[in-house]
Amino acid sequence: MAPRLLIIDDDPKIASALVRGLSLHGYDAEAENRADMGLERLQSGAYSGAIVDVMLGEDSGVDLVRAARAAGVSIPILMLSALSDVDHRAAGLEAGADDYVVKPFSFDELVARLQVQEQRAQSQHPDPARMSLRARTITIRETRVTLTEREYDLLALLNSKAGTPISRGELFDTLWSQEGSSNENVVDVYIGYLRKKLGADDFGFEIKTLRNQGFCLQGRAPLPEDG
Repeated sequence: MAPRLLIIDDDPKIASALVRGLSLHGYDAEAENRADMGLERLQSGAYSGAIVDVMLGEDSGVDLVRAARAAGVSIPILMLSALSDVDHRAAGLEAGADDYVVKPFSFDELVARLQVQEQRAQSQHPDPARMSLRARTITIRETRVTLTEREYDLLALLNSKAGTPISRGELFDTLWSQEGSSNENVVDVYIGYLRKKLGADDFGFEIKTLRNQGFCLQGRAPLPEDG
C-alpha cells in the first residue's frame, strides 16, 4: 500500500504540483489548503506523513504543526518554506516538525527526506502489534495484554477501519444494540477500558476521540494473527 501523505499548502498550484510529483514517486498524496481543516485531517489518523507550508495565508504552518503535536499527532511532518534563515527553521523544528525543506527544491531531495523520516518512524516500531482472536490478546515484542471478548471485538472493529472514524452510534449498533438495556454510553466505557489496558505500553497506535465524528485508531494498525 502506498504511503498516504497530506499536503497542507494554501497555494493550489504548488499543492497540485506536489500531489502530482509525489504520486510519481509512489505516494498517495492529497492536498488541503486550510489550516483548520488540515489539523482536523491530521487528527483523523488517516495519513502516514504530512508536508506543511510555513505560510498558510493568514495562518501559520508552524502553529498548525504545534497544535497537531499537542493533539497527539505523531506522524512525520516536513515543513516547506522560501524562508531559509536559521530562526525560521528553528521555529518549525521546535514546533515539532521532523525536517525543514527550503524552496526551491528537487523532488528527489524531498522524497529522500521523506524516506529518512519514514525509516526513523519505522525503527521506533519495527514490527506492528499482533491480535489473536483465539487467545483474545494483543502483543508487541515481549508485551502481551489479554482482553475480554467485548474489548477484543471493539478493538477489532476499530482496526477494521483504521484511520477512519467510526461513530459512537455505529459501534453501539454493531456490538451492543441486541442487548436491549444498554445505551450508547457503554461505548465510552469500553473505550476507557481499552485505553487503560493499552495505555501503559506502546503498541504503536492509540484510540483517538474525534469531535462529532466518533473514534479512530491512529498509528500503526495491529495485524490479526488468526480468525
